Amino acid sequence: MSKLSISHLAGVLFCALIPVTASGQGLPDGEGKALVQGTCLACHKANQITRTSGYTQAGWKELTGTMIDLSATLEEQGKITNYLAKHFPPNKKRAPKLIPGDAQISFKEWTVPTLGQRSRDPIQAADGTIWWAGQWGNLIGKINPKTGAMKEYPLPDNAMPHSVTLDRAGNVWYTGNKNGTIGKFDPKTGKITEYKMPDPAARDPHTPIFDRNSTLWFTLQHSNMVGRLDPATGAIKLVTMKTPKSKPYGIKIDARGVPWVACNGSNCLVKIDPVTMELTEIKLPLPKTTVRRLDIAADGKIWYVNSGLGRLGRYDPKTGDIKEWPSPSGPKSHPYAIAVIDGIVWYNESGKRPDALVRFDPRTETFQSWPIPSGGIHAGIIRHMRPTKDGNLLIHQSSTNRITLVTIKGPARTQ
Repeated sequence: MSKLSISHLAGVLFCALIPVTASGQGLPDGEGKALVQGTCLACHKANQITRTSGYTQAGWKELTGTMIDLSATLEEQGKITNYLAKHFPPNKKRAPKLIPGDAQISFKEWTVPTLGQRSRDPIQAADGTIWWAGQWGNLIGKINPKTGAMKEYPLPDNAMPHSVTLDRAGNVWYTGNKNGTIGKFDPKTGKITEYKMPDPAARDPHTPIFDRNSTLWFTLQHSNMVGRLDPATGAIKLVTMKTPKSKPYGIKIDARGVPWVACNGSNCLVKIDPVTMELTEIKLPLPKTTVRRLDIAADGKIWYVNSGLGRLGRYDPKTGDIKEWPSPSGPKSHPYAIAVIDGIVWYNESGKRPDALVRFDPRTETFQSWPIPSGGIHAGIIRHMRPTKDGNLLIHQSSTNRITLVTIKGPARTQ
């Protein structure tokens, strides 16, 4: 092996901090295998390679270039990409079932500066700036969508932000998923204020959201808790979920100010009393259901992704009625993120390669879907999506460090 470049070594050392199993299990023998084990598997497991849709050598070069800089070791880069292209060429083993339709959309991508950071959860500020969390890079960043200018801000050690949200004053709040904190970043001063969890069992703040009273609500997936933070006092209250290992994940606030939570480990949705924090659990009918995220339509109905069974669901809090539709790509499509915009439901099928963006019209109960690009290839996963102020959609491809604006055109909206 030739001498590693400084940037290559820095990437390997950074990735070595991530708790993964860097074994070559599942990788076939061949020239370049040892390099792939030492370089690629320093960051992720082998199944992130074996479960891809495969690429040409040029495609593997583009994909690996979003993760680590091998430009100073071109011989090694060639051996790695040649090995990957030979043993993992383009395939359709996990291809989505794409549904044609009349709606039109376009994708505009930004590749964020720090390699391998797993950028995610973009959100638009009042001035149009787009903020994101770079979880593996331990940073948050912003994009000026008019100029494309980007800037990144390092966070306190081991924060590993899972998501970001914004308050009315323009401060950026993030969940310190690794160090058990909620953080507030003031863009005007660069000051970061940390709020530590009051219970050591509350290890992993996950998804945050503000209600209309500027109270911050958040989930803690593996700690099996939900929390409330009062920014005025810094006081945090935590409540444990009723069902063990229900893994609270996504969270949204309805028009009455009531938080609703998705259960990623159980077949439930949970309503939180905003005053007492009493939890009301709504059991979903199919036992193997798990729900990554949910959103709430203007009529108060709750839309959710049945990630465990590859379905889209709707719950009516007024009547208790629950209805589900099979996602186009089937039970292993693993729907993940979801957003309701102008009466249309948008979500993605993260279990497929490429990751598909799906549109569902409740009025006609029809689907349409598109493959999500990552530069010249299709690779990555949307883990959260949110609307912009003008009714478009912000998504990301965390595997390839891309933030993406989806512009909705044509007959894509309904009331």
